[in-house]
Amino acid sequence: MTFPALPARQPDSPTLPLSTRGAQSTTGELSLVSQATEAAQRYRAIERLGLPTEAHPEFDEIARQLSERTGFLYGIVNLFLEWQQTFIGLHQPPPGSGYVILGRTMSLDHGYCPEVMDRRKALPLPDVHASPRFAGNHVVDAIGIRAYFGVPLISDGICIGTACVIDPERRPQSDARRTQDTVKGLAREVLTLPSGRSGH
Repeated sequence: MTFPALPARQPDSPTLPLSTRGAQSTTGELSLVSQATEAAQRYRAIERLGLPTEAHPEFDEIARQLSERTGFLYGIVNLFLEWQQTFIGLHQPPPGSGYVILGRTMSLDHGYCPEVMDRRKALPLPDVHASPRFAGNHVVDAIGIRAYFGVPLISDGICIGTACVIDPERRPQSDARRTQDTVKGLAREVLTLPSGRSGH
């Protein structure tokens, strides 16, 4: 199985001479260097795994299984690329269903997946309104999300993205473990699917 080549990306770090990065470096510059370094590490891991960096039917199928096995309306396989989140796998209600139709990309700081990336741990939110920290969110406002379960995609210590499910209805706490285990199990398939095929 052959996936499209990685898109061209910016240099791994801003072009600041090393000799000037001491006292003259600002917090913002150090943050840019850190973000660029993390992005470069993710790209190398994505390339090593043989993952696509755009929508792909095999990962749409995993997203469909995420949705169907959990009973959530939306299933997503999400990679954090340099400038945006990219849903290489997406399952959602059909157009005309009355539900919000998602695109394939989103800002790096929107939604709950950035939290999963930062903590490198699963984030189960059976009711996002139950926690003041997560009640206010661009995705909640735009899509009306009430439940979210996401797990990180980690390969050789590098977190490259997430697998998650979202739904406009809150879920009972009693279902949290089952839902989280289902998402975790399918997340493992994301990391093993490409390498298990011919040519990888």
